Amino acid sequence: MRVLCLDIEGGFGGSSRSLFESLRHMRGAAAAEVWCARAGPVLARYAEIGTPARATPGMPRFTALPRLSRNLLALARYGRDWLAASRFRAELAARCADADVVHLNHESLHGLGLWLRARVPGVHVCFHLRTMLPPGPFARWQSRRVAAAAHGVVYITENERARFLAHLGPGGREPPWRMIHNIAVPVAGASPSPAIPADGRLVVACLSNYAWVRGIDRVVDIARALRDMGRRDVLFAVAGDMTLPRSLPGELGATARAGGDLAAHARRMGVDDMVMFLGHVTDPESVLAASHLLVKPTREANPWGRDIIEALVAGRPVLSVGGYDRFVEDGATGVLQQQFDAAAMARRIARLADDRGEIDRMACAGAARVAALCDGPARAADLLGFWRELARRGDV
Repeated sequence: MRVLCLDIEGGFGGSSRSLFESLRHMRGAAAAEVWCARAGPVLARYAEIGTPARATPGMPRFTALPRLSRNLLALARYGRDWLAASRFRAELAARCADADVVHLNHESLHGLGLWLRARVPGVHVCFHLRTMLPPGPFARWQSRRVAAAAHGVVYITENERARFLAHLGPGGREPPWRMIHNIAVPVAGASPSPAIPADGRLVVACLSNYAWVRGIDRVVDIARALRDMGRRDVLFAVAGDMTLPRSLPGELGATARAGGDLAAHARRMGVDDMVMFLGHVTDPESVLAASHLLVKPTREANPWGRDIIEALVAGRPVLSVGGYDRFVEDGATGVLQQQFDAAAMARRIARLADDRGEIDRMACAGAARVAALCDGPARAADLLGFWRELARRGDV
């Protein structure tokens, strides 16, 4: 089984970490090679396990965005990048001629999938669908291109499948598929980040680059609610790029247009002593090791993903928003709000700060749940089996 995997992140995000864990747990059962759009920390990790991997800048990609103007701008950039990537595409086609499966690790690579399917006879295109695209014509266009390009698709939960089918619409062709949860592996002996003070406060981690839909600014709202309760014994440790888009509404947009980031917003809101910003970290496990909980106050109502399963497997209960409770179950493995309420979330955090035994109970339950759902050897075997099935099936 010869597999070429395209990774858009290079180790800087969850999809890249998920692909690495899948290949690591296959233990050589597939002759895999990885091309990364960015040079990043995952390249050294692939070298450690003997999997060929290299940075290949110029990988054109496009993903649908919520706003029409942003989509038009992104599409123009995509067209420019596609034209500039002629050498990359020629090299890719030559390499794929010797592959049984090309695994596109993100749905933003739909253009390359269509191009390869038309130009490389015998290769089987597999997409890993990891996001729920916002409703709209660009999401429908992207999803239909994925469906036309794919011999098979992998979903990380049932939610991505439901959104994909909604974008395809009635009569849309769904490629053969598998639902395979991301792998989560506890990091043995992870050392707490020295940047996070161990001063007795309850530490709540947040692991995500800023995006409006991810709701990271809601951390500031929760901190303000705790402050108003007189509870300054909670510290939020936020890891990631906190640059704010200038188009954001209200106070956030005003801060961005003045050249500030989310840290500046926290200062304006008077909670900079309760929210610390770590910037990009290469070892998020060190942030989890120094924390008691993880918060993901999403506006997409998607309480799952790489940050959540890594927190749960590390024994850190999760606070999030949404109705899907496969991973975060209210009162069992964390706190799950149906609709975000900063004051109510603050009250739950305050109770946990006063009852560390409740945190320990939820931590054990969460770790056990993720160990079953996100088992490395089992989920890697699922993916390898699907690749083999696609290669045997022939063109569809």
